[in-house]
Amino acid sequence: MANHSQFGFQDASSPIMEELVEFHDHALMVALAICSLVLYLLALMLMEKLSSNTVDAQEIELIWTILPAIVLILLALPSLQILYMMDEIDEPDLTLKAIGHQWYWTYEYTDFKDLTFDSYMIPTTELPQGHFRLLEVDHRVIIPMESPIRIIITASDVLHSWAVPTLGVKTDAIPGRLNQTSFITTRPGIFYGQCSEICGANHSYMPIVVESTPLPYFENWSSLLSS
Repeated sequence: MANHSQFGFQDASSPIMEELVEFHDHALMVALAICSLVLYLLALMLMEKLSSNTVDAQEIELIWTILPAIVLILLALPSLQILYMMDEIDEPDLTLKAIGHQWYWTYEYTDFKDLTFDSYMIPTTELPQGHFRLLEVDHRVIIPMESPIRIIITASDVLHSWAVPTLGVKTDAIPGRLNQTSFITTRPGIFYGQCSEICGANHSYMPIVVESTPLPYFENWSSLLSS
């Protein structure tokens, strides 16, 4: 989760988020190279006397046409690769359905019989000591780590958005429409998110908590709840 005075991304916990962080660093390096070149040219203009005899410079025109095209290609290729990776849905080991309401989430484990629950934020007055304010819920989403997870997302009333930054997931929940996304958690842990679409007065009280666990723990948990 995010820390105080943090300027970068949260620690990546899925392959997609790792790719997004790498692309962010790649784009920053390209931007740094462009800024350095512009500053260098500005310095040359300030330090050297400009010539007013140049009427036509085809070489320069060729350079400032080809160079931006190369920069755009350097940004577009990895970006398109990540977009295709985010849209690709492999054979999932587990499918969940998340339904957004004002102002809580309902989760259905479609691979299990009668495994469904509502997830509400724990009020500050009832929050156990050491837990995070406005982020803890009464029922967490439990998933097995290192397993492909597909989540189908919709809403029952207004627009919502199911977002967990450390997993690189953000998908709109739209009434009457089913959106889907997939992810794989690369390590065990508890990952926090929130509704990322303004959905009313209590929009900021719709946290999301995903707990990634080893497969045996998940099997025990699911058998207890579905029995």
